[in-house]
Amino acid sequence: MQEFIGQSPFHAGEIEAQLRAGVQLRGAPIRDFMPDQHRAFFAMLPFVVIATNDAAGWPVASTLAGPQGFIASPDPQHLVIDAGPDAIDPIAPLLVPHAPFALLGIDLATRRRNRANGRVVARDEQGLQLEVLQSFGNCPQYIQGRQAYYVPPAETSALERLPQLDEEALAQIRNADTFFVATSTATRSGPAFGADISHRGGRPGFVRIDDGNLLTIPDFRGNRYFNTLGNLLLEPRAGLLFIDFDRGDLLHVQGTTEILWDGPELDRIEGAERVWRVRVERVWRRRDAVPLRWVFREFSPVTLATGEWLPS
Repeated sequence: MQEFIGQSPFHAGEIEAQLRAGVQLRGAPIRDFMPDQHRAFFAMLPFVVIATNDAAGWPVASTLAGPQGFIASPDPQHLVIDAGPDAIDPIAPLLVPHAPFALLGIDLATRRRNRANGRVVARDEQGLQLEVLQSFGNCPQYIQGRQAYYVPPAETSALERLPQLDEEALAQIRNADTFFVATSTATRSGPAFGADISHRGGRPGFVRIDDGNLLTIPDFRGNRYFNTLGNLLLEPRAGLLFIDFDRGDLLHVQGTTEILWDGPELDRIEGAERVWRVRVERVWRRRDAVPLRWVFREFSPVTLATGEWLPS
């Protein structure tokens, strides 16, 4: 088992994004195995966010949830998840053997998060077996503090295919202080390529909506890896996931992106180092999709150091 320290674990898109941002990283603690603390962390979680790509290369993001211990790690390169997606989940037909996956384990109460990317080994009625090819931690920045509690899962849930963002979806996005973004290098191969899932946070309203279907998102200072933006340079399609933490609803959004590396848009919200936009093309909603609810505790201190969108 080898760490990627001493050689670059980044693909060409990530390196280009780093250079555009004036960052040069010779290496990073991105491993091809999970350290014991990451393995123990996943086993403590009540839910994870997972992503993969569909047959056309579109990234898709969703969640998997269960009682504490529903995720286990039999060895440093594998995870076993005793839960699968609902049949109506857009990701359900995609998590098949050999498919790429990206997994984000995040504890909103402690603001701790770790990521694991790799491929699906097996899937059955019990859940998933995953092989980890990349493992790394993330900093706690922009994670709002929330405490999760379990609720019985809904007996029936429907998948709503929306022709566009309706008023309910627009309100959910406007009020969001958190979302997750799935990206990919769908046409590439190798351990540095595949699916990726990342967290984004800010003050409520940090995702700006223009013309009903254009989302504008500030890119605040992060770990400087540029996994998300680097992927978008190679493959501009993205899948966004918004969780209604009060109701357990999920809003799945897919769209095509563009990145603004400079210009006046950056001056309209404090803390933005770049801005990226998503032109919404597909929308799904699932009510009562997550058997969890969260009690809001507090904003991240770094979130409070950012601003709100100024009028144009």
